Amino acid sequence: MIFDKEGTIITVYQEKTSLPVFLKNLDEAYPKLKNDNLILNLFTFKKLTSDDVLEFLDISNKHRDGGKSFVIVTDKVTYDEVPEEIIVTPTLQEAKDIIEMEEIERDLGI
Repeated sequence: MIFDKEGTIITVYQEKTSLPVFLKNLDEAYPKLKNDNLILNLFTFKKLTSDDVLEFLDISNKHRDGGKSFVIVTDKVTYDEVPEEIIVTPTLQEAKDIIEMEEIERDLGI
């Protein structure tokens, strides 16, 4: 698992592993990540379904309840295919833009 921290955003990358292993590793690393906004870059997964993305729903809800953003980046699943509680974007730049917007909303109390 690779962590790339830029300001208040940590982008998480995973190379050559399965989704269950990625989820396990993310869960183990979460205490170190919980105070930053998270982007999960899932481009390394060749196959990904909306059901796979839903595996992240619990950690996404926990993270968002803690007042931080949680965004998944993949081009295999669109935001229309998952519930609105989980944010999916096709590019890293869009993920960063969403986090910036959410930060502004939190600052304004929206």
